[in-house]
Amino acid sequence: MRTLSKRNRLLLSAVGLFVFFGSWEASVRTGFLPSGMVPAPSSLWQAWLDEVHGGFWQQAIVDSLSHYSLGLLVGSIFGALLGLLCGMVAVVDGLLEGIVRLLRPVPGLAWVPFAILWFGLNTAGATFVIAISVFWINFYAAYAAVRSVDPEFYELAAAFGHGSFWGRLFKVVLPASAPGLMAGLRTGLGQGWMSVVAAELFGVPGIGARMMQASSLLATDVVVVYMLTMALLYALTDFLFGFVSSYILRWQP
Repeated sequence: MRTLSKRNRLLLSAVGLFVFFGSWEASVRTGFLPSGMVPAPSSLWQAWLDEVHGGFWQQAIVDSLSHYSLGLLVGSIFGALLGLLCGMVAVVDGLLEGIVRLLRPVPGLAWVPFAILWFGLNTAGATFVIAISVFWINFYAAYAAVRSVDPEFYELAAAFGHGSFWGRLFKVVLPASAPGLMAGLRTGLGQGWMSVVAAELFGVPGIGARMMQASSLLATDVVVVYMLTMALLYALTDFLFGFVSSYILRWQP
């Protein structure tokens, strides 16, 4: 099967977006989609300008980035560390298997009541919800990456005097599982943004809270502005992380 060049893929992506927004605009203008329920793309520019001039857009981004960044950091670090530990130490894996199976299916939204009780209506509560959502992605990415390491690597490391836990960790596990770890971190970037709205449902200032305020006033154009803002922020973070990942994994062919 032939693959498309990067230039052609970008061109097709631009064409797809043009068709999408064009069809959306036409559907609203022709009445196929009710204008009171779905805003036309042409109305989004003015809605964005109003939010910018009022200072709401900038403040919402700053507020969301504060707990998004912290939640992403906490969830990624603890998830990856625990995944590495469970993958390397069979006793720890066995002890935590039941707990993992019990807690893994619980969505981040279900932790909102506890976030309110434990942390109150503040950034810490939102950070907790985001960290929980990111934690499991990194846990399983790290766990799977460690479990997929070739056992012969451990034997080779032991032959060169690196048979201890720390020797295996730094000489075998981390280098061999780096691609899987980076993939988990990259997936967590998107999951973190998906969790922002849930984390702000209880009134914590940010993009999600602003969307809820706008929806209560039926300002659907403002809601879509912040939906697109979140998508752009994710695209930016993912783009920047791509450079970091490429640098760390520069040894790969």
